[in-house]
Amino acid sequence: MAHIFYILTHIAETLIPMFQWLGPWSYAILFALVFMETGLVVFPWLPGGSLVFLTSSFIAVKPILKMEIVIPVFFFAAFIGDSVNYYIGHRLSHWRWLKHQLEGPRMVEAGRFLNRYGFWAVAFGRFVPFIRSFIPLISGIMGYSFHHFTIANIVGVASWVALGCGCGYFFGTIPFVRQHFSLLILAFVLIGLAVAGLTFLIKTIRQRIIKRNRML
Repeated sequence: MAHIFYILTHIAETLIPMFQWLGPWSYAILFALVFMETGLVVFPWLPGGSLVFLTSSFIAVKPILKMEIVIPVFFFAAFIGDSVNYYIGHRLSHWRWLKHQLEGPRMVEAGRFLNRYGFWAVAFGRFVPFIRSFIPLISGIMGYSFHHFTIANIVGVASWVALGCGCGYFFGTIPFVRQHFSLLILAFVLIGLAVAGLTFLIKTIRQRIIKRNRML
C-alpha cells in the first residue's frame, strides 16, 4: 500500500525511468493510444486530449521526450485515426442490414446536417471527448465527402494538437506546477474519474426513469 501511495504521489519520478527505458518506443505508445481513441470506435474512453496536455506538461517539467517529435506524433496519430474511422464507417454503409436500420427521417436529417455543417462538425468535434470518436464513423456511414472530411480533419487535428500541446507546455512551466506536478496529475485523474462516474450514474438514472415511465 505504501509503495502504491509513493507511485501516485511521485508520478514524475516514476515516469522518468520508464521513458528512459522505453526510449523511442515511448513515442510509439503515445501514437498508439491517440490512434486507438479516434481510429477504433470501441476505444472512446481512452484519454486522448488529456494525454496530449499532460505529456506536454511533463516535457516542460522533465524534458525526457522531445516536443519536436511529440507534436507530429500526436498529429499523425489523430489524423490517421480519424481517416481509418471514416473508412470503417464507409465500409459499414454498404451493409444492407445497417442501411435498412438507418432508413427514415433521422437519416435524412443527419445527411442535411452534414451537408450544411459537416466541416465545422468534423473540425470542432475533435475538441469534444467521446464525440470525436464517432463523428468520423458517422461521416463515413452518411457518405460525407472524403475530400471535405480530410480538409476539416486537418484543420481540427492541427488546432487540437497545437492547443493541447501549447497549453500543456505552458502549464508545465508554472513554478507551482513544477513543484507539485505529481499531485496535480493525480488530481486531474481523480477529477476525470469522478466526472466519468457521475456521467454514467446520471445516464443510468435517466434510462431507468424513461423505462419506468414507459411501463406506466
